[in-house]
Amino acid sequence: MESNKKIVAMVTSPAKDAHKRKAKGFSLGEIKEAGKTVELLRKLNVDIDYFRKSKHESNVEELRKLKGTDKKSKKKKPFVVKEKKRTPFKPKASKPEKKPVKKVVAEKPAKPTKAAKKTPAPKKERVKKEPKTIKKELPKAETTALTSLSGLGPATAKKFEELGVSCAEELVKEDPAELAKLIKGVSEERIINWIKECKELLQQ
Repeated sequence: MESNKKIVAMVTSPAKDAHKRKAKGFSLGEIKEAGKTVELLRKLNVDIDYFRKSKHESNVEELRKLKGTDKKSKKKKPFVVKEKKRTPFKPKASKPEKKPVKKVVAEKPAKPTKAAKKTPAPKKERVKKEPKTIKKELPKAETTALTSLSGLGPATAKKFEELGVSCAEELVKEDPAELAKLIKGVSEERIINWIKECKELLQQ
């Protein structure tokens, strides 16, 4: 194939003789009408005039004679056969055999016979209740009060009661000297006289 020669755009002069002269380059309208692209002309080192708007048939025919394409040739990728991954065969696990479950039937209680129904149940023996014994309270022995003694008032009697002597019978058993020490305001002689008086009252 012959290589493309550098082509030149020509335009007619606006003068009276209308002679042809060399243009700065091919206009965009001429390039479009010829079916070429700006990128192709740049590759072929063809001059382009971006400002000229006129179109000339002679320039369009010159552009059509250009050989070459601006389409980028796509490289085809080699065909590769993809291998399918095969999963290894796994045998299914056998399910365990279910053992039959034996149903346990509860034994029904035997029905009582007529003879068993007639047998009377043994009677319960009644326990005789013993009569309650009422305890009679014995009459308390009468005691002579301390206030029955001559000159012994209730205030002095309380002092004797605090020491554990609450009646004439108990006063006879006590020691007059010890009582005189414990009871304030009462002399030993006076206690001796009360003890003598108690003995006389108890003898009556």
